[in-house]
Amino acid sequence: MSIFRRRKAEDATDTTEDLSTDVESAEGDATEGDAAIEAEDDDGLDAPADRSNGPYDASEVADDDGRLDLGAIRITGVEGMELRLEIDQEQQHVVAATAVIGESALQLQAFAAPRSGGLWRDIRTEIAEAIEAQGGTADHERGVLGAELRTRMPSAGPDGRTVFAPARFLGVDGPRWFLRGVISGRGAIDDEAAAPLLDVFRETVVVRGSDPMAPRELLQLRLPQEEAAPMPAATDAGDEQATEGTPRSTDDLNPFERGPEITEVR
Repeated sequence: MSIFRRRKAEDATDTTEDLSTDVESAEGDATEGDAAIEAEDDDGLDAPADRSNGPYDASEVADDDGRLDLGAIRITGVEGMELRLEIDQEQQHVVAATAVIGESALQLQAFAAPRSGGLWRDIRTEIAEAIEAQGGTADHERGVLGAELRTRMPSAGPDGRTVFAPARFLGVDGPRWFLRGVISGRGAIDDEAAAPLLDVFRETVVVRGSDPMAPRELLQLRLPQEEAAPMPAATDAGDEQATEGTPRSTDDLNPFERGPEITEVR
């Protein structure tokens, strides 16, 4: 039986990155010629991801498939995995699910996307520009799940010096949805440590639903049915607060802060 405990995470670094950064050309508005050059420079990075082995759309799998139902996503647990559900205290919404295996973590979020797809390309560019603007680094690479972003994110260390935390951003465009994963910890630099988290990402099922939604709107997560109890209230004056609106989008998520969490130990 799964064990849940409610707690506030204070020492972990959230790798969620602001998706709302404006993309500006160094010389003004991009032209069609600029776009063609950019596409050539991508060297095939944006070839459509092969989803034959996941992540899956809800229409591609059975409803009762043994995965943990979190609303917009369904997750397959693996041995030794901890599942942390990150909560917006003000709006009382689950905004992200994080799978932790050993010294590595994978944060999962799903978003509405246009029928034409291609959201990951834009988001990847925006994340890279935001991190580089803060003094970090971002490298576009082709991984086992398609295009991904390997980054080093700057933050203040305990002695006041700037330290760089590695993070690996994954993204897959599905039918009217986009699934993003962020690997942190050892898995961000060690492919062997990342392997079980990549399996979790690949086995994830996205439940988009039929309601009309704006592109990039966060798909609603929730506690598993057996844990549908009131979410924890704020305990500190300094607890993270969300901006108004429901549900919260990633525009409101600070990359260096986390809110209270529900943790499942499998």
